[in-house]
Amino acid sequence: GIHHVMARAIKDIFCRYKTIKGYQVKRKAGWDTHGLPVELGTEKELGITKEDIGRTISIEDYNEACKKTVMRYTDVWNDLTEKMGYWVDMDDPYITYKSKYMESVWWLLKQIYDKGLIYKGYTIQPYSPKAGTGLSSHEVNQPGAYRDVTDTTIVAQFKALVDTLPAFLQGFGDIYLLAWTTTPWTLPSNTALTVGPKIDYVLVRTFNQYTFLPTNVILAKNLVGKQFSKGFFESNEAEDFTNFKAGDKKIPYQILAECKGSELVGIKYEQLLTYALPYNNPENAFRVISGDFVTTEDGTGIVHTAPTFGADDAKVAKEAVPEIPPMLVKDDNDILVPLVDLQGKFTKHVGPFAGKYVKNEYYSAGEAPEKSVDVELAILLKEENKAFKVEKYVHSYPHSWRTDEPLLYYPLDSWFIKVTDIKDRMFDLNETINWKPKATGEGRFGNWLKNANDWNLSRSRYWGIPLPIW
Repeated sequence: GIHHVMARAIKDIFCRYKTIKGYQVKRKAGWDTHGLPVELGTEKELGITKEDIGRTISIEDYNEACKKTVMRYTDVWNDLTEKMGYWVDMDDPYITYKSKYMESVWWLLKQIYDKGLIYKGYTIQPYSPKAGTGLSSHEVNQPGAYRDVTDTTIVAQFKALVDTLPAFLQGFGDIYLLAWTTTPWTLPSNTALTVGPKIDYVLVRTFNQYTFLPTNVILAKNLVGKQFSKGFFESNEAEDFTNFKAGDKKIPYQILAECKGSELVGIKYEQLLTYALPYNNPENAFRVISGDFVTTEDGTGIVHTAPTFGADDAKVAKEAVPEIPPMLVKDDNDILVPLVDLQGKFTKHVGPFAGKYVKNEYYSAGEAPEKSVDVELAILLKEENKAFKVEKYVHSYPHSWRTDEPLLYYPLDSWFIKVTDIKDRMFDLNETINWKPKATGEGRFGNWLKNANDWNLSRSRYWGIPLPIW
């Protein structure tokens, strides 16, 4: 495409300039042959998915097919290079699938390893079910990766265990903790609720807008106006509550008590959806914990916490004392796994939702059900008096740069480079570069360096450079 011409022209300008200035500039051409785009294109041609590799086609034959796919248009590229006058040596190119090139990468990895900058981590990472691999933070932050989507959101009601409530909350009857989520499919994996220790919270008397049952709910004081804005009115008159009946246009609410988030820590609650229990230490699950990342910008000020599907969730759960267990269960091979498999489907442990994709975008064309699992969960929670509010919400969500489908945040084993150990040095070196325009280096690239995370360099794919680690 024309964008390739532009990119090559920019590259050529600087090399030509240095050559004219008397520098020796080796103009070696090269073929970047590995990567997800090649694999996805090959799978489409062969009519297979990643799960078929090793079953209906050997890894060796699959890689050979990838090699043929990627080198198919070599002549076209050579022709473009000559026509546009791109000054490179096409007779002696590097090719990334050749042993010589791969060994040079292995050498680099050894240098990084010797500096103590490579480690294996089991972390929550952006994951593409369609591609069957985790992605690096750089890939997720590419332009266009985040897109506005409209999702079903739920403010769920988690019923507190009365005997674990602090003294100032005793005597009010049943009390529910309200937690908002834009990913209802993660609710079966909930194992904690997180509050901000310094945030002000209130106990509110009202009625559920779906079941019309009387209820007492806890949420952040600053978010009462947002959660009770439509269909509610504040009242301190007893008759407004006594006379309320199903079908009334407005529902009364009254603030009964106030406290800091730190006073809620330790409260235990009934599991919202009882499909499975964490295999390890289930007695430590389903309680309120403290987290400094909680805000009152949106939602309820109480964060639904599913350690298997969120980096913040996993971190705060691990730091809790005692540690909050993630929702991991044993599969048929006795291996601990989350409630969603690598294809993006609920496992057999999730009752009526077993085998369903957690997002409709993962279904093949024409196969998606009318109601997504998010909608089905919302209906179920409404019927069980466990949903305080259900509504559509527009928000920005990451998508795969190659498959165009929404990503999941998923627990994966991967190899990482400790970028966080060297990012200050990289930032300082970036300051010495004469960027044109200056704002590019100081702005976008500089900000990326400041906030750089450890680099996930491994991919659970077949067509790539094998990691020399075992």
